Amino acid sequence: MTPAEAAEPIRDARTLRPIPRLIFASRWLQLPLYLGLIVAQAVYVYLFLKELVHLVTHSASVTEQQAMLVVLGLIDVVMISNLLIMVIVGGYETFVSRMQLNRHPDQPEWLSHVNASVLKIKLAMAIIGISSIHLLRTFIEAGSLGKPDSTYSEAAIMWQSIIHGLFIVSAIGIAIVDRLTNPPSNDKH
Repeated sequence: MTPAEAAEPIRDARTLRPIPRLIFASRWLQLPLYLGLIVAQAVYVYLFLKELVHLVTHSASVTEQQAMLVVLGLIDVVMISNLLIMVIVGGYETFVSRMQLNRHPDQPEWLSHVNASVLKIKLAMAIIGISSIHLLRTFIEAGSLGKPDSTYSEAAIMWQSIIHGLFIVSAIGIAIVDRLTNPPSNDKH
């Protein structure tokens, strides 16, 4: 916060003119979107539990490779769920309203300094993690290439690898742009 911002009195939204008040209030239109993501999270919890029960009940007849693929699928669901939490909590906090979680024992560490820039980088890293899990699953199943029951073709594996590389390049680009537009302060915290 700059000294000019600190000296400026806090304004009540009700004192704004009608158009700025309407524009500012329109941020609440995002609330149903975040609530919808919470419903999507519940669906992921259901899918996770269903797959976990399937793994446990069929563990006697599952090969090590099949178990590894199921576990990678479970990890994928967890990472997508983490991504949903980042979007729901970080997006609501950044774009809709403060959650007033100060000093709450369960407040995520990253939430104390969340802004649109930090959220973009965290989302990019989560997407790379999810893409890595998908690529690892593809590489594990690549042993059946050329067989009639093969899930993937060489071209599909190549494109997945290229897309994963592009995710990484994009994340690096986002981080560079963020560093250029928000140089680190000299303060040592």
